[in-house]
Amino acid sequence: MPQPLLLDPERFFPAEPTARNVAKRLFAKIVHLPYLSPHGHADPAWFASNAAFGDAVSLLLWPDHYLLRLLVSQGVTLERLGVQPRDGAPFDADRRAIWRRFAEHYRLFRGTPSRLWLDHVFADVFGIKVRLDQQTADLYFDTIEAALRDPAFRPRALFERFGVEVLATTEGALDPLCHHRAIQESGWRGRVITTFRPDDVVDPDREDFVANLRRLGELTGEDTSHWSGYLTALIARRAFFRAHGATATDHGHPTPRTADLADAEARSLFDRILRGHAEPGDAELFRAQMLTEMAQMACDDGMVMQLHAGSWRNHNPWLLRRFGRDMGADIPTRSDYVGGLKPLLDRVGMRSDFTLILFTLDESTYARELAPLAGHYPCLRLGPAWWFHDSPEGMLRFRRQTIETAGFYNTVGFNDDTRAFLSIPARHDLARRIDCAYLAELVATGRLEEDEAAELAIDLAYNLAKLAYRL
Repeated sequence: MPQPLLLDPERFFPAEPTARNVAKRLFAKIVHLPYLSPHGHADPAWFASNAAFGDAVSLLLWPDHYLLRLLVSQGVTLERLGVQPRDGAPFDADRRAIWRRFAEHYRLFRGTPSRLWLDHVFADVFGIKVRLDQQTADLYFDTIEAALRDPAFRPRALFERFGVEVLATTEGALDPLCHHRAIQESGWRGRVITTFRPDDVVDPDREDFVANLRRLGELTGEDTSHWSGYLTALIARRAFFRAHGATATDHGHPTPRTADLADAEARSLFDRILRGHAEPGDAELFRAQMLTEMAQMACDDGMVMQLHAGSWRNHNPWLLRRFGRDMGADIPTRSDYVGGLKPLLDRVGMRSDFTLILFTLDESTYARELAPLAGHYPCLRLGPAWWFHDSPEGMLRFRRQTIETAGFYNTVGFNDDTRAFLSIPARHDLARRIDCAYLAELVATGRLEEDEAAELAIDLAYNLAKLAYRL
């Protein structure tokens, strides 16, 4: 007999009755606020074409590295999940069989945020009233397939149904942004903007780095074989992205190290790397220098800068060779923000017209480094709990370790940072409930008045992100 799928209306609120009642009152004030999604990885092609989504597998499973990594950890191969190996080896192409396999292993996600998000999508978006398991796999597959044929489930219709006010995608520096241009020219009123992610042209460890610099020169008409031309080309691409709605840049560096080299040193470093004469440590030094260069450019053009540091990306070389990037093999590493950011902060840290939003995968830095830094430098803000820590307990740990030193107003509210478009309401719902739970604890223990908590709940859900990302 299938088990019912129920979303507890008081989920994530404190168990203690007084705090729970406060949390319920706070949540009632923000539950209908629109969603701001100022950083994420949704595909702009969805909104440009407004074509129907395909099926449950391509929409919900394949794009989600949270799901892939945990399934792989339990011995479910990517081939059995329908992911095609680069070497042309056999893989399962039967979408229904793949979905059944996913349903068979859905129990693996008990206690994880993936389970919370997906159950919310199943119940709230598709109206499914029984849990996903082996018995209900076909019911799910058929229900989702039928829904996706309905015009009400087209990307633009869902965008409007969800109450998304702004959605920012993320594109590499060489992207032509044709989908964003198509959205702008379509007359549709939904606001989908891009974000400038220059990793492909600032990371010498990429195998395509030199080729990317040549392409950067072709796109901008600048000579990117020289340091000055390279910087000018990056300034031009930033302007191109701003013309397509961008208000922010994003930088996915292995570490938060920055540098502030003299011009002659920077030119020499660039020349060594471009000509294949790099010395040990040059790639990391170059990335460090480029963070500071990008910060200076942000001071000049007004774009908000985001730094997502501390991930050892593609840690599994076998998986990278066989399937490519972003397949769930990224692992958090230790990070040094106090020392790493100092060269950048020495140059622009006191600028109130520049905003650098910091994200970390190293929770040990919350109280020791990030909160004290953001609690001092005018340019710094703390992004929400990210990636592995985008979870109920992770969000609470973030608040408990940062707020007493940095305060609420040196944070930027919530961004969902998702590739899974249908999970946006689920992720924001979770974040809003956790923030209300945290605020309710402060009220119940006499550390905050309820009217102040109500103002903060609205700020955390909406106002801080709108302000920080200049939306």
